[in-house]
Amino acid sequence: MRRVLTVVVLIAVAWFFATALAANWNEVSALELQLTPYVGGAVALFAVAVLVSGVLWGLIVNSGGGIRVSTLDAIAVHCSSWLLKYVPGQIGSLVNKVDWGHRRSLSRTQIVIGFVYENVFLQLASLIPGAVIVFFALGPQAFESNVMLVAVPLLAIIPLLATTNRRLFAGGMTMLTRRFMKRDIDDSYFLGSSRTLAIQLGYLVPRIINGMGFLLVAASVVELTSDLWLPLAAAYTLGGAVGILAVFVPSGLGVREAVVVAIAASYMPLAQAIVIALLARLYSTVADALVALAYGGIRLTQKKLEQ
Repeated sequence: MRRVLTVVVLIAVAWFFATALAANWNEVSALELQLTPYVGGAVALFAVAVLVSGVLWGLIVNSGGGIRVSTLDAIAVHCSSWLLKYVPGQIGSLVNKVDWGHRRSLSRTQIVIGFVYENVFLQLASLIPGAVIVFFALGPQAFESNVMLVAVPLLAIIPLLATTNRRLFAGGMTMLTRRFMKRDIDDSYFLGSSRTLAIQLGYLVPRIINGMGFLLVAASVVELTSDLWLPLAAAYTLGGAVGILAVFVPSGLGVREAVVVAIAASYMPLAQAIVIALLARLYSTVADALVALAYGGIRLTQKKLEQ
């Protein structure tokens, strides 16, 4: 069923973009697409956002008590897991971190709970600010014509917020482990209120960096005025969050772009919005090459330090 959904969504999105581009081809061909400093800056920012998220991953793991990991080690495993995001449902990313934790003598439970926290913090840092900014920028009438823009965030935010409550999250996880594993989970694995708030605020940083990267992508194609900065940056982070929620599509392929286009088209011609969304996907993929280089550099540095 997941494979069928993946194929259906990818075909539908591809058809939408193809027909929209064909209908607006004159406008697309008039755009001057070229490599500029804006492009280099966008690629760099997309890569930096991943590294910052790696630092935050280390904070989550080290908040669980027990064996501590270095910041470099946390960034390295986060980079390698990030490169596995094209496996639908983030299964590859989770398995990679669990394997890393095993080699560091970290509890599998600690890594899995940390992975849940990571995704909750990431989603909340994307959905709440993004939805609020877009709502006030476009007004209620825009949401009426794009029901998914408001339905998905609202449906996702409720269980995500519940996870940030230590008592609710610990109670829910304990019920599952008692039912399927016949054991309880130590309370030390769950974050306290102050730690949860601090790390949650920290996850706003990579979201802001990604939003700035998207603005540079847009600026490489069209002239942006300051009133477009917030809504376009919010469109990108909101689209990324909705793309992650579409677990049956690898890396939210097409879903993120559809959300970005739906919002950006309120500020510019449809053709420009489509081109910018597709370029953002292309440049973020190029940024993944920088993430891979960063991973290799960190591993080489670690080996030298171990000698």
